[in-house]
Amino acid sequence: MSWFWWVLIVFWTGGFAWVTDNVRTALRNRHERRLQRIEAAKEERLAVEAARRPPEPICGCTHHLAKHDRGGRCHERVEVPTAWDENRKPLRFEPGQCDCQQYVGPQPLSQVYAEELTDL
Repeated sequence: MSWFWWVLIVFWTGGFAWVTDNVRTALRNRHERRLQRIEAAKEERLAVEAARRPPEPICGCTHHLAKHDRGGRCHERVEVPTAWDENRKPLRFEPGQCDCQQYVGPQPLSQVYAEELTDL
């Protein structure tokens, strides 16, 4: 019966409000930490996927290697400015050839051969 009086005293002094507030704060913090862990796992997974992809062969003109011939000339169509205003900002554009001349991206490897490092 003595525990009943202690519970009643805690209830009268507002102790339950303090307990509920602490529980709510703890649950909110736990939820936020869980969301942070989920976000960190997502970022890690995206970083691993990006690391596994081979480098994209992109030229300085931002076009893919497939748009260039063996001589390095780009065959992509781009918008070329034809008229400018007083501040030298282009007003009109026409389709034209990309002026890029050389590919400067990473060269993809066709095949790699490596001998065994140890004798079996």
